[in-house]
Amino acid sequence: MPTPEAGRAPQDRAARLAVVDPATGETFDEAPDQQPDELDDVVDRARRAWTGWRTDPAARATGLRAAADAVEAAGDDLAALLTREQGKPLAESFMEVARTAARLRYFAGLTPGTRRIDDGRPVHSEIRWRPLGPVAAIVPWNFPLQLAAAKFAPALAAGNTVVLKPSPYTPLATRLLGAVLSTVLPEDVLTVVTGREPLGARLASHPGIRHVTFTGSVPTGRAVAGAATASLARVTLELGGNDAAVLLDDVDVDRIADRLFWAAFRNCGQVCMAVKRVYAPARLHAEVVEALAHRAKTVVVGSGLDPDTRLGPVNNAPQLARVEQITHRALAAGARAAAGGHRLDGPGYFFAPTILTDVPPGHPVVTGEQFGPVLPVLPYRNIDEAIDAANGTDFGLGGSVWGADPDRAAATADRLECGTAWINHHAELSLAQPFAGIKDSGVGVAGGPWGLYGNLRPFVVHRPMEEGR
Repeated sequence: MPTPEAGRAPQDRAARLAVVDPATGETFDEAPDQQPDELDDVVDRARRAWTGWRTDPAARATGLRAAADAVEAAGDDLAALLTREQGKPLAESFMEVARTAARLRYFAGLTPGTRRIDDGRPVHSEIRWRPLGPVAAIVPWNFPLQLAAAKFAPALAAGNTVVLKPSPYTPLATRLLGAVLSTVLPEDVLTVVTGREPLGARLASHPGIRHVTFTGSVPTGRAVAGAATASLARVTLELGGNDAAVLLDDVDVDRIADRLFWAAFRNCGQVCMAVKRVYAPARLHAEVVEALAHRAKTVVVGSGLDPDTRLGPVNNAPQLARVEQITHRALAAGARAAAGGHRLDGPGYFFAPTILTDVPPGHPVVTGEQFGPVLPVLPYRNIDEAIDAANGTDFGLGGSVWGADPDRAAATADRLECGTAWINHHAELSLAQPFAGIKDSGVGVAGGPWGLYGNLRPFVVHRPMEEGR
């Protein structure tokens, strides 16, 4: 098994980054705290590697397939380390590793097409596609490997090189992933850098970076976009979500309760496209609250390394404090906790799975993004009121409609202002589909062929037609 130090990497300095196990709240390892001035050499090496990587599509496809095999072979080590630093149950970490490998294979099979334009002029016009150059991929702590692959797999497939920066809360599994991939990819095609801010800001504004792709909060996304303007680099931003689940009056609450609960609480609610608020018909509201509260009270919460655990800790202390604060503010404003509403006793960053009712509709736990194991359930009187409320925030990532009549539910979903809508399920994505938000939820498109073309630029060739042709 390669170590995280394998392959060519920036010279580590004395500064180190403590990595905390969120299940214990204790430091268990460390990573390099690299400095912004180290990026000049990293980006320059990525630029030089790009000149060879971009020229051979067949070699790129072969390399990405080999990368997928290498990720699967290292799956045990990657999953265990991911759970240790992120907190999610080990089974979910294995799923994340599998998704990482699958994404590499998917993009290995995509190639940009060449298109001829026939507009009646005596000229052959052909659109070809060229890579952009070095790409900066800046990744959050909730899905470190999966979101990294969502950025570097299409970028590499398109012929770019990548400088990958994980969150300082979850650097270890990403460094190990980089070491694994360094055994099958050419030198400097993918480089992992780790450290505190302003490392990410410097990477986003580096003049040698031609595309900045970022997943994270709206305020940080705005800062990244502003930094990238210094070099006029392309920007793809996957930002926050406040997805609404709208339950219709014909819904079978018992039938959907498990799916709805896990759509909100998977990865301890730390999912950008998780259900973050539920709108239920007034006559079913109490039944919905009871069903979700029962699951919140009985789900097994604990260390992700315990095979019985279904729900792990919040990833880091600042996020735990934020979840606690927004919950306590809601309770102080008149909300009631049908389940949870507090931290759990003992070590680690655990917050009891929480179902809130009687929440004021304009409260931040409804209009903002709690990004934790807290779910408000709000009643509505008619469907127009529910749709207006669902659309009434600055976010527009995803949404879902739940009901017994799929056609009626689909017609209702068509009224949601978001990038993706689901019927009777939520937050399930195919590698082949586009993923994009509207409003404050993002800029640009990831996923599928759209993700590939987002890492390419058109190159048009005009050639006069020969006489008589």
